[in-house]
Amino acid sequence: MSNDIIYPRSGHEKMAGWSYLPRFVDKIRLHLAGKLHADYQENFAHKGFDEKWLLAAGLTAEQFIAVVQGTVTDGQVCDWVAKNVRKSDAEKAAFNQSVLDHGRGDDPALKARLKMRKEQSGLGHRDDLQCFVDYIDADEKRT
Repeated sequence: MSNDIIYPRSGHEKMAGWSYLPRFVDKIRLHLAGKLHADYQENFAHKGFDEKWLLAAGLTAEQFIAVVQGTVTDGQVCDWVAKNVRKSDAEKAAFNQSVLDHGRGDDPALKARLKMRKEQSGLGHRDDLQCFVDYIDADEKRT
């Protein structure tokens, strides 16, 4: 595997009404191709936002990886999710808000972790990065 990082899409992007899902699909495709950078492997599918989406969708990592592996296009993944992940618009909206608010709330430990990650990445001066999705976008040079 090359040391070059292929960045997955932003956690802000949506698929089938779910924030973060396009990013997770990218990570799975990179993993299957042997190109998922080491920086992403520790949390892949069993931690962080990957795990959070799987729990919200009611799927295991193995189930969803098999779905992505069996598809060629994002449209096919989107269709599968729309058909097989039966969650209300309200449930999806709550998930989306929880992803986009991760780091904004009143949890001092989470705020400290976000601050530490920003400082480690040379982004400590960026007061506009108020949640982890925003931080990831900046760290991956999208903003």
